[in-house]
Amino acid sequence: MTRNVSSRIRPRFWPAPITVVAATLSGTILLATATSASAQDADIPRTAYGQPDFQGFYTFRTITPLNRPVELADKEVLTPEEAEEWEAFENRRQNRDLIVDSVGGAGYPPGVISYNEFWYERGNETIESRRTSLIYDPPNGRIPELNAAGKARRAEYSEMIFNSAGPEGRTTVDRCLTGFVGGPPMIPGSYNNNMQLVQTKNHVMILNEMVHSARIIKLESEHTGKQAKWEGESVGRWEDDELVVTTKNFYHDYNLRGMSDQAVITERFRYIDEGVLEYDFTVNDPLSWDQSWSARLPLRRSPDPVYEYACHEGNHGLIGILAGWRRYESMGMNGDGTPKADGMGKVATDE
Repeated sequence: MTRNVSSRIRPRFWPAPITVVAATLSGTILLATATSASAQDADIPRTAYGQPDFQGFYTFRTITPLNRPVELADKEVLTPEEAEEWEAFENRRQNRDLIVDSVGGAGYPPGVISYNEFWYERGNETIESRRTSLIYDPPNGRIPELNAAGKARRAEYSEMIFNSAGPEGRTTVDRCLTGFVGGPPMIPGSYNNNMQLVQTKNHVMILNEMVHSARIIKLESEHTGKQAKWEGESVGRWEDDELVVTTKNFYHDYNLRGMSDQAVITERFRYIDEGVLEYDFTVNDPLSWDQSWSARLPLRRSPDPVYEYACHEGNHGLIGILAGWRRYESMGMNGDGTPKADGMGKVATDE
C-alpha cells in the first residue's frame, strides 16, 4: 500500500528575531529576546485540556538508515547533491524487482526474495537534515557494540531460535506479538511505518500499524511494575509543549535491537511544523550497552488511516516454520538448510 506523503520537513516554528536595545544613559546594553514560545503557542493546535493536539495518523518512513552506513563513516551530513545521488543509489539497491533471485541482494541470500517491490513502503528520501543516520548519539551514528552481558544474552537467544523446539522458541515477530517497527522505540523499516495518536486528558494512545499494537500511555503517573508487558510500561508527562514518555518493565529479556528486560526508553514528541512532529528517543540498557544511544526522525501527518496488519498468534505461517525445521532435522540438516556437518549451527533471526 503506497502513501504519497513527502518526507521533507519545512520548519515553520522558529524563534522571533532578537532585538538589541541600547540604554545610552546607563551605559549598559539590554538584550530583549523575543522567545519562540509565544510564536509557537499561537500556531500549535491544542486539545480542550490545553495540551498540544498531536492526534491523527502519521507515517515515519524514510530511506535514511538507523545506523550510519560503513561507507559514510566519516560523513555526518550529506550535501544536497550527495543526498540526491545516495537516494538514487539506495532506491535502486533496495528495489526487490531488480534483485536476481539466484544471486540475491539487499541483505537477502539467493533464493529467498520474500516479496516484490509492490509491498514495500520504506520511503524514498532522506530526512530534511540530510544526516547519514537517524542516530545522532554516539557521534559515529551507530548503535554501540553490545557489552559482555548483551552478547551472552544474544548468543543464548540465537541458540533458542536455532533449536526452534516449539512456538515459544521462535521470535516475537513470528508469533505476531510485537512488530519490527512498532517499538518502543519506533524505528522505520521496510513497510507498515504508520501509526495513530489519540489523546485524552490523562492518557495518550499510540496504535502502530505493524502488528496492530496499541500502547496506552498514562500521563502524570508513576510506573507500578505490577505487570511486565511485551512493549513495556509507558508513563508520560508534559514538559511545556513537549510530550515525554518513559518506558520500562519489559516482559521479555530480548528485543528488536538486543535490549534486555531492564531497558529504559525515553521518547520525546514535539511540533516542528504544521502536520509534522519530531520524534526523539534514547535507549538506556546497562545489560546490553555500556552507553546509551539516541535517534531522531520526523512523524509526518498522513491522509490515510492505519490498516489492520492481520498477523495473529498461532498463525499457519508459524506452523509451517516449525514443520520445515523438523523436516530439515530429519534430513540431517540445520534449520537453515545447511548440512549439520559444516558446524555452522547458527541462523539469522528477524529480531
